[in-house]
Amino acid sequence: MTAVTVAPWSKEAGLLSEGPRWHEERGELLWVDIIGSKFHRASIGPDGELDAVATVAVDRHVGAVAPTTAGGYVLAAGTGFLYVDEEGSVHELAQAAAGRDDVRMNDGACDRRGRFWAGTMAYDESPGKGALYRLELDGRCTTVLTGLTISNGLGWSPDGATMYLADSGAGDLDAFEFDEPTGELGSRRTLVHFEGGEVVPDGLTVDEEGGIWVALWGGGAVQRYAADGQLLMTVEIPAAKPTSCAFGGPDLATLFVTTARVGLDELALSAQSHAGKVFRVDGLGVRGTPCLPYRGSVTPP
Repeated sequence: MTAVTVAPWSKEAGLLSEGPRWHEERGELLWVDIIGSKFHRASIGPDGELDAVATVAVDRHVGAVAPTTAGGYVLAAGTGFLYVDEEGSVHELAQAAAGRDDVRMNDGACDRRGRFWAGTMAYDESPGKGALYRLELDGRCTTVLTGLTISNGLGWSPDGATMYLADSGAGDLDAFEFDEPTGELGSRRTLVHFEGGEVVPDGLTVDEEGGIWVALWGGGAVQRYAADGQLLMTVEIPAAKPTSCAFGGPDLATLFVTTARVGLDELALSAQSHAGKVFRVDGLGVRGTPCLPYRGSVTPP
């Protein structure tokens, strides 16, 4: 059995690096720095090493990024959605929480129909002030769930029948019955609950076997769960605040893990010199899937 290895991959550290996504068509890893208000596109060399990074800065905090079939990228940023074209110009799309300055968009991902889902959280992390939104293919925005605290990692089972959602504020990893044609959610159940609030589920990804990989904010690890919530594997990351993860690389066998350095004091940072960087994990023996693109309108509704 191949040994699991963990190593820092990106050269620079972000304040709150998040939301890695593997863009298979371009062979790029995408991720954001939420507090840094930017997203990165990194091309990867033949041995999986980082080749080059292009960065786009925006004028608001950015929680998630996905490629679009129209070219360019859609962002969950500020209080809604933005489109960044191939030249780096930024265009406003639907604003889910327009006029509010107490919340921001957080993590997001596209389903197999190409709709972009993203949630919000309050800046002060007040319970119940977060929500989950869906950017429809016609550019409209639909409110799907309310009463969340920190809407976080999103993913779907390989058959598309289950949607997974982490609420970091509640400490819950939940599963919903999912109707793929309509995007409607059915019954909800909690797969894993984290007690205490110091270690909470953050971003997530689902591998081709249906395993759910969850970054543990405050826990210095990524864990793999079965669809019934059974813990299958723990991979320690040398940073206290892993934020999300995604499989990528030419064979989709490398797990890329984003981390944060925000909130760490000098002593913690001296012990975690690579906090805020993207790490790579190899030798897991399982493959993931590339991120799905947004297939909808990239002009304001």
